[in-house]
Amino acid sequence: MLYQLSDADIERFIEEDLPYGDLTTLLLGIGNISGMITFTSRERTTICCSEEAARVLEKCGASVTFCLQSGTTVDAGSTILKASGTADALHAGWKVALNLLEYASGIATRTRNIVIQAKEINPGINVVSTRKSFPGTKKVAIKAIMAGGALPHRLGLSESVLVFRQHTTFIGGLDRFLQTVATLKTKTPEHKIIVEADTAEEALKIAVAGADVVQLDKLSPQELSPLVRQLRHDAPGITISSSGGINADNASAYAETGVDILVLSSLYFGKPSDIAVSITPS
Repeated sequence: MLYQLSDADIERFIEEDLPYGDLTTLLLGIGNISGMITFTSRERTTICCSEEAARVLEKCGASVTFCLQSGTTVDAGSTILKASGTADALHAGWKVALNLLEYASGIATRTRNIVIQAKEINPGINVVSTRKSFPGTKKVAIKAIMAGGALPHRLGLSESVLVFRQHTTFIGGLDRFLQTVATLKTKTPEHKIIVEADTAEEALKIAVAGADVVQLDKLSPQELSPLVRQLRHDAPGITISSSGGINADNASAYAETGVDILVLSSLYFGKPSDIAVSITPS
């Protein structure tokens, strides 16, 4: 099972939408009437954050009677989540639960589609996401890409070593940095050294210098294919990743180049899933 967000996260989501209670339900005088809420897919969807949506409803006073697990792919018309409770509880949790489901499932669905496309070409390829999620949404975004079958490329600056041109410019450029790769490996033996290349020439230098991973940025599939073959020849143990501009329209083409890893940001951005909600008296 995928990880779940904390109670503090759930309570923060509710507080954002319901800081002083539900004025409409109060004025209509319907708060104590019993009812049921049902969330249903309107399209083929990979579900994510159903557990968090359920906990939102529970914290608002409802009782969950059915909940699909994150990572489940369903067809249009499938029930995702059901709960019963008073109108007060159902209306309090309605939109927060729906927003979590729709945004997270949108990311999960995009991810699942790209993972399927890439692995149909190269079953051994890995699809990973960048740290370009919108600030404040990382926990939801990372759960969503994992529900779709991908993994995070980097969770943050503290847990990986990824050297960009913006780093090497402070130490005299790429060539001077590459002279220090062996020393860098001794300083952090439990981490792989990943170095980004902007050109084929840089990629070849990085590979033969002993980096663990060369990350090829913004190279087209046409440029990548011969370069990957050359890298495999010159540095047989190198891991090759490709980043920059990879999306559902070209993931298959990038997978065909023979790279080991596709690094994407596009998973985070796009249309939320379309999920219907029914709230009725019981």
